[in-house]
Amino acid sequence: MDRTVARPLVSLPARLALLAAVAVLGACAVFKEPTPSTAEALYKSAKEALDTGYYDNAIKDYEKLQASYPFGVYAQQAQLDIAYAYYKNNEADSAIAAAEQFIKTYPRHEHVDYAYYLRGLANFAQTNNYFDRQLNQDPARRDPRSAQESFQHFSELVNQFPHSRYAADARQRMIFLKNYLARHELYVADYYMRRKAYVAAANRAQFILENYQRTPTIPQALAILEQAYAALGLKDLSDDARRVRELNAPADVAAPSATH
Repeated sequence: MDRTVARPLVSLPARLALLAAVAVLGACAVFKEPTPSTAEALYKSAKEALDTGYYDNAIKDYEKLQASYPFGVYAQQAQLDIAYAYYKNNEADSAIAAAEQFIKTYPRHEHVDYAYYLRGLANFAQTNNYFDRQLNQDPARRDPRSAQESFQHFSELVNQFPHSRYAADARQRMIFLKNYLARHELYVADYYMRRKAYVAAANRAQFILENYQRTPTIPQALAILEQAYAALGLKDLSDDARRVRELNAPADVAAPSATH
C-alpha cells in the first residue's frame, strides 16, 4: 500500500499569492539590517589575518566590513586597523589616507594619537628604501618629500599629544629625519659647487646653517660656504666661514670637503 503523502495542490490564484509572499520575504532578507554578530565575525576574521601577517586578507575583510557596516564600534576600529594593515603591506599612500580619514572622522577618539603616529610611520618607511640599502646608497639623495611630510606628521603628534605613548618614538624619528633632510640639502649644495654655481651653493649651505643646527652636516655646510665665497672672490666672508667651521669641527679632523 502506497503510504506516500500526496503533495497538496495549490490553485493558480493561491499559488500566485504564495509566490508574492515569498518574494516579499526574500526582499526583506536582502534589505535586512545587519546584525552586530555578523559585523563582529567579520571583524574577528580581519583581526586574525592582521595578527598573523596575512595583510592582503586583512585589508579585504576590513574593506568589506567598512562597506557593509559603516557605523558602530567595529567600523571605528576597522578604520584604524586598516591603516596599520596598509602600512605593513607597504601601501603607504593608502595607509596615510586611512589614517587621515580616521583623524577627520573621529578627532576626539581615545586612540586618535595612533592615527597621527601611523601617518608619520607610513611616510618614514619611504625614506629608508630597501633598494637604496642594497645598493649602499644614501636615500637622502632622493626626493625629500616623504621625509618632510613624515617630520611634519610626527611634529603634529608631539605638539598635540605630548604625553602620548608614541611621542617618545616620534621625537627620535624626528631627529633622524632632521639629519636626513640636512644631508639632502648638502647633496644639493655639493651639486651646485661641482657645476660652479657658487651663489646657489652658498645659498644652500646657508639654508642648512639656519634650519638644521646641531646636525652632523654643519661642518660640511661651512666648508661649502667657505669654498663658494672664495670662488666668488669674497675673501672676508670665506675667512669668516672658515673660522666658524674650525670652531665647530673637532681639532683632529681634517677640514671636510663636500665637493669630492
